[in-house]
This record gives sequence, C-alpha cells and structure tokens, in this order.
Amino acid sequence: MVAAIMRLLLIEDDETLGGGLADFLRADGHVVDWCRSLAAVDALRGEPFDALLVDWQLPDGSGLQWLRQRRAHGDATAALVLTARDRLHERIEGLDSGADDYLVKPFAPEELAARLRAVSRRHAGAATSRRRFGEVDVDLGARAAWREGVRVDLTAREWAVLEALVLRAGRIVPKAELERLVLGFEAELASNALEVHVSALRRKLGATLIDTVRGLGYRVTVDA
Repeated sequence: MVAAIMRLLLIEDDETLGGGLADFLRADGHVVDWCRSLAAVDALRGEPFDALLVDWQLPDGSGLQWLRQRRAHGDATAALVLTARDRLHERIEGLDSGADDYLVKPFAPEELAARLRAVSRRHAGAATSRRRFGEVDVDLGARAAWREGVRVDLTAREWAVLEALVLRAGRIVPKAELERLVLGFEAELASNALEVHVSALRRKLGATLIDTVRGLGYRVTVDA
C-alpha cells in the first residue's frame, strides 16, 4: 500500500542518516523539512506538519523532551521517535512521552515508510482507505478517484491537494496551511498554484466537491 502524501518534519543531526531518509521520503512523494537541531526547528514554528520524525539525542537538547513539551501544549501531530536506545524502559519512556511509534536505529527506510502508513491510518481515524463524497469515491491507499464510477486521471499535484482535503474532511483548511502541506516552501514561488489545482479538481470531479470558505480556506463536505 502507498502512504498518503504528507508534510514531514525530520529532526536528525546525523548527515548520512538524515540525508538518506529525506531523499527516500521525498522519492516516495512526501514533502520533507529536515532540521539538524532543535534551534533550527524554531524557524518552522507554526508551520503545519502531518508527522514528526524526532531523534532522541540532538546536539542542543533532547528530542524526547521537545516532544513532551509539544504534547503538553496540546499538539497532537503524529510523532515517531528515531533512536539507538533499545532498552525496554527507554522504549516505554519514549511512548509515554507522546510518541505514536518508536523506531530503533539502524532501521530500513522501508520500515519507516510502513510505520508512517500505520500512523497516518490511525490519525485519519479510519481502518479503510476508501471514502465516498456524494458522486465521488476516493481511495487514499490506491491514490485514485472515481466520479460516478468512472476513474478520473489526476496529476500528482491535483491528487496531493485532494488527499490533503480528504484527510481533513469536514473542516476548513486555511489556504496557507494547504499550500505548505502540498507544496512546502515551493508555495512561495507560485502564488496562484493552489487555485489552479482546485479549479482543475472541480472541473474533473464536480463543482460541489470542494467548498471555498471566503477568507478562511477550503474544505470537502463530509461523507454522503
């Protein structure tokens, strides 16, 4: 099964491991912001992420303590701890500090991808990846959409926009947040890119699928 496209924050100071993971995850279609220290993470404060990949030991502090503080302030973003610490009490501490999963180094990138898929399913709140919105069916696992039973061809960017909205069905997604989730910092290069993709989705899947909430953002209506 293919993972949902996500915007990921990777906090890892090891250049070889961090670079390899970032390249692997980007090749899998994700948007990845890679930080080598907690200080570097401050520059991304307020940015929306679908999942956090956090090294326990960092040059300027504890990634686990950083995660614990995020949880204390109400941040429920999915989080995976990446560490060489493999003792039972350490794994328990990591999970009790707010991690959704705990991955011991060394690990294969494919295993990390599989765990991301599992975390994504849990946070989406559905055991199945297929959802229906009126006349439109969306299968997040297959990265496919159908209108009245006919499969619709979507570009990679169109799919990324649709997927981001479907995973947040029923709630308004601010334009800036949607741009960051789908395009990352590339959003700054084309100010009208999101509107172009939304327009294409409405043309292909129907004008009523995606609502524009003026001054706030976009949303897809709840399942019919």
